[in-house]
Amino acid sequence: MAALVLSLAGCGRVPGLGAWPPFGTPAPTATPTPSRSQAASPSPAPSTSAAPTPSVTRAALTAPQAGQAVKEWVTKYNALLKKRKWWTQDARLDALFMEGALHEAVLEGNHEAFGWKPGHKPINLTGALTVYLPRPEQQPPIGDWFIGQATYKDTKGYARPHVLAFFRTPGQPFRLAVSTPIHWGQRMPKARLDADGYVTDMDNTMAGAVAEEYQNFWNNEKKEGASGYRLARNSYSRKAFPAVNKGLYARFAGRGSVFGFRTADGGSFFLFAMLNKPKGINQVLSEALLVPKGSKTIQELGANWFS
Repeated sequence: MAALVLSLAGCGRVPGLGAWPPFGTPAPTATPTPSRSQAASPSPAPSTSAAPTPSVTRAALTAPQAGQAVKEWVTKYNALLKKRKWWTQDARLDALFMEGALHEAVLEGNHEAFGWKPGHKPINLTGALTVYLPRPEQQPPIGDWFIGQATYKDTKGYARPHVLAFFRTPGQPFRLAVSTPIHWGQRMPKARLDADGYVTDMDNTMAGAVAEEYQNFWNNEKKEGASGYRLARNSYSRKAFPAVNKGLYARFAGRGSVFGFRTADGGSFFLFAMLNKPKGINQVLSEALLVPKGSKTIQELGANWFS
């Protein structure tokens, strides 16, 4: 069984990495490590090719291993936050973060420069941690990924469910690619599981279209709906955009991998992060989204604006 509820353990599903395409899609090469003083450019648009068969020499990731990986990552993360100016320690950052999560270190330095309170707090997992894990043959050849759902306090001190996507290359520990708390009043959907308890592949074409729609909306390009999908009228992004747009908001230039799975009722769940212009990253937006079965409306389950 792969999709399990474990005590402080997680299980999940990860897309192909490198160019960071959607869930289950292979990536051609590894993304270069960005400098902490100047963030790297965001990932290109995803491809939609089918996921290849993983190497027969790589042992399949199990749910207990994924759960243990979450606990080990949290321990290392909490230790990192105790280090003075941790956001400048490249080797430690590279060992824990990638994609949008890696850029949060750049932004934490901005918090210090502007005299703001730290944007990161230690994580204390409470209750059970659910892991969403894909079948071994659906993992990309360059590594393994999974999504975990855990409860811990947000930066304001409130205990909330969070969703986190992790990825590892062969022989390396898991790193965090994207995370976000779930909005108040929302909850994670049930995943569609196969006979062995693994989550079912997401629709890569839909994943790309949904991510494009969010970029269209936030960039205010008057192209909403061009991808075939639209944000729900009660979307938190719709409410947040007018206020955010008056501040230091800059257009999003791209995004990282899209992680996701099909839901039990036939819908689709997606998790990804968007980044603004690469020469001066000053914000990362993580999104947890649901598209109900047969719908073209995107429901926003969670979001995390870090700037």
